[in-house]
Amino acid sequence: MFIENESKYNFNETIEKLSEEITNTGWKIITIHDLQETMKKNGKEVNKVKVVESCNPNLAYKILSLDEQRIYSNMLPCRVSIFEKTDGNTYISRMNIDLFAKQIGGLTSEVMSEAFHSVEKILSNIIK
Repeated sequence: MFIENESKYNFNETIEKLSEEITNTGWKIITIHDLQETMKKNGKEVNKVKVVESCNPNLAYKILSLDEQRIYSNMLPCRVSIFEKTDGNTYISRMNIDLFAKQIGGLTSEVMSEAFHSVEKILSNIIK
């Protein structure tokens, strides 16, 4: 249900490259959560980890504009996690929303499948 790949780049470069790729493909970055900083504020130390939330407004509209589809709005926006492991390498993980959405079927499956394949294309230039 989850996919993890090693990045070609270090942590900061991965965030930078991912941000560039997202905006170059018509997607929008909604926010970037710095979970390492959040943990630090709560007295906990963890390796670098950020979660990038992005949205393709055209795809999201298909879910958000219909009452019967809005139940699936909790799967929006798309999230990609970038993190360092103790081996010093940077990794990217995300949910396989294509696999998950197939269980729902219909319009949701179509929209989520398109979003999944779009994100995978974005990541193809970043992952090993």
